This record gives sequence, C-alpha cells and structure tokens, in this order.
Amino acid sequence: MTYIRKPYISKSRSLKASALRGALLAAVALLAAGQAPAQAAPRHAAQGDWLYLTVTRGDSRSSDTRGTLLLCDPPQGHAHAAEACAELGAAGGDIDAIPAESVFCPMIYAPVTAHARGEWKGRQVDYTRTFSNVCVMAARTGEVFALDG
Repeated sequence: MTYIRKPYISKSRSLKASALRGALLAAVALLAAGQAPAQAAPRHAAQGDWLYLTVTRGDSRSSDTRGTLLLCDPPQGHAHAAEACAELGAAGGDIDAIPAESVFCPMIYAPVTAHARGEWKGRQVDYTRTFSNVCVMAARTGEVFALDG
C-alpha cells in the first residue's frame, strides 16, 4: 500500500491565515464605503448613518465571525435592515438605548460578541459587548445584530 502524506499546517498558521482573511475583508468593506468619488457619494455617506456589524461566536480565539455593512438611507446590506435602522433611529443611534425585550433565555453559556463601528448622524460609533448567548444578545440589541436571515 502507498500512503500519501498531507502537508502539516500548524494550528497557529491556520489561525493567522484566518485572521488575515478577516482583516482583509473588513478593510475592503471599509474602503469600499469610504472611497466613492464625492459627486457619486450616496446620501447615507453624507449623513453618516452606516455601521459595520460583526458577531463572533465563541471565545476570543474563535474564528466564527460574521459581518455586514448596514446602511440606513435607504435600509440595505442587512437581513433585517429596515427593522434595525428603525430601532437605531428610535434610540438615536445608541445600541445600548434600544429597549430590551422581555424574553426568557436559556441559561446556557455560549458566548457571543457583538461589535459595531461606523457613524450615526455624524457621530462616531464603536460598540463592543459580549453576551452569554445569542438569545440574550437578541433581547438586548433587537434586530441590529440579527445577521442571519
């Protein structure tokens, strides 16, 4: 019998490659949002109502991160853009000010970190919170971080 050896790829090398891919995707999204010519700039860029949202499941070493660019004039780029923009508008762009839903969530520890960075009505937004599970995150942030359709 002949065995074919697969090349060994260390875990740290794989994590570095994954982190690099994530950083490159985030950089491309941010550059795409900010590099349009002035005469072709969409209305939302002038008003500053956009957020780049990411949700990371697991601990800080996890590579299960999903992200999207939320635009609110008109709502787009997000599975629930209209609802998320309405909630943000009612809260003045402050994610912490979104009213918490009254729901019962399981007491299972499956951490999830929500991150938002961008501009809302000309004000810089930088939000990062780690929740005990997805249910708690959804109850505290409404549709803003509901990235999965």
